[in-house]
Amino acid sequence: MSIFDAATKYAMKNRPLIILAGHEYGAGSSRDWAAKGTRLLGVRAVIAASFERIHRSNLVGMGVLPLQFPDGTTAQSLGLDGSETFSITGLSNGIKPGQKLTLEIESKDGQERSVPMKLRIDTPIEIDYYRHGGILPFVLRQLLAP
Repeated sequence: MSIFDAATKYAMKNRPLIILAGHEYGAGSSRDWAAKGTRLLGVRAVIAASFERIHRSNLVGMGVLPLQFPDGTTAQSLGLDGSETFSITGLSNGIKPGQKLTLEIESKDGQERSVPMKLRIDTPIEIDYYRHGGILPFVLRQLLAP
């Protein structure tokens, strides 16, 4: 099954996707187009060991939540196999740059565990972009405001 088939399958079930990634996620990509494609495939969060600086910013600009594993933690070190379900706790309207969130992981056998994550929204304006679903909706709302 291709990534497009998988994304379509989850989109039809109205189930958001996350990406689990390694170091320097986004390095070598076409930057803004890579972030656009990610959002168009239904990805709502990227959890990585580290991010390429501009790509991280572009993800936020597209309304995709960038989260960073704690140092030394990766999808491999957690033993993830792709059958798990995930939820992110700690998100609220009062989120702050760099705050700690929690990734809740449930294995197919029902085992649950929690992993602390660092929110990689790094500036107050990026918080605004994310809250509005990306930079374009933010700018449009600013233009339409009375």
